Amino acid sequence: MAEPGCELCEAQRITPWLHEDDLCFVAECESCGVPMVVLREHRVEVSEAELDHMIGRLEQAGRDFFGERRFFVDKVRRQIPDHFHAHARPYLFDRLR
Repeated sequence: MAEPGCELCEAQRITPWLHEDDLCFVAECESCGVPMVVLREHRVEVSEAELDHMIGRLEQAGRDFFGERRFFVDKVRRQIPDHFHAHARPYLFDRLR
């Protein structure tokens, strides 16, 4: 169910989308420009199967997005803590090469 005023629930296509299905979508994060997976429902708790599916989609998008560059999955919800999402972020030392 969508939460009024939640920008993740609105799911506007402001940035490129890299994957979408009935459970989630992966898009470039408007704030930080890296792949981000978003649960289509407004909730934080997810089953192990849902988490595995979403992280798998994010990791694939991360490989396509970063190529040879290494990245990690960041599941900390900083700006929108009440809606599950996670980012694929590059390792800092790879930026220095």
